[in-house]
Amino acid sequence: MLIDSFLKYLQFERNYSQKTINSYRVDLIQFERSVKDCNEELTLTNVDADIIRQWIVSLMEKKYTASSVDRKLSSLRSFYRFLLIKKELSIDPTRKVVGPKKKKPLPVFLKEVEMNKLLDETDYKEGFIGVRDHLIIEIFYATGIRLSELIGLNDTDISINDSLIKVTGKRNKQRLIPFGNELKESISEYINIRNETMKTWSGAFFVKENGERLYSALVEKLVKRQLTKVVTQKKRSPHVLRHTFATAMLNNEANLNAIKELLGHASLAATEVYTHTTFEELKKIYKLAHPRA
Repeated sequence: MLIDSFLKYLQFERNYSQKTINSYRVDLIQFERSVKDCNEELTLTNVDADIIRQWIVSLMEKKYTASSVDRKLSSLRSFYRFLLIKKELSIDPTRKVVGPKKKKPLPVFLKEVEMNKLLDETDYKEGFIGVRDHLIIEIFYATGIRLSELIGLNDTDISINDSLIKVTGKRNKQRLIPFGNELKESISEYINIRNETMKTWSGAFFVKENGERLYSALVEKLVKRQLTKVVTQKKRSPHVLRHTFATAMLNNEANLNAIKELLGHASLAATEVYTHTTFEELKKIYKLAHPRA
């Protein structure tokens, strides 16, 4: 009865879609059955936080994902808020219940051998387009900059003599990223062929054939096209190359704080995810290599 009243409230007062209402119905009926299985004398109005926690544990044991359990718990919270408004109870039993932690996916990255193949063995188009596309891949890997930062680069942001790139990141925060001789040669080659190919351009560092600044979708497309040549993984985006930069730096014993500054992270916590990535890789190697693993 209470569930029906709540669902009518969602339909007529909150104007929820029928699909959403059906999801609430399934969640609440499932919870009510669980309560009855626990104790026949219990009702939806006299359960406590422990009963709800037991229900969450039972869902996890049935292999529900953390996201699914959180959604069901959200349905329950809405239901009990409704009962408080209707004065069917005086205390919300969900108020001290915390849902399961969602497991954050580890960053996807390319191995060093895959990056070597991508930069040294993969065929790019000849002329301006080929040189430009190769440099884009190289800069992503060599500097770890974001897509928005790359397309926002201007000629004035590149100092070949000092081997520095000035990057404007999130919240317009600027940082300097050093680069090595190999990238220095690639940048010089690109500038020369770009200046020979077009008489005028917008002042942007990376441009299309008509001299206009590149846009995100174009860069995403060319990165995906090139990564497809060396990997089969689902994610093949510019951000994968940013992850690859950070992972390569960490694997080669770079200081975590230094990586944080190069990536433009606001806090060290965002950078620490790469330590988990390298540890996961270490576990895989161990399991493959050790005879008792």
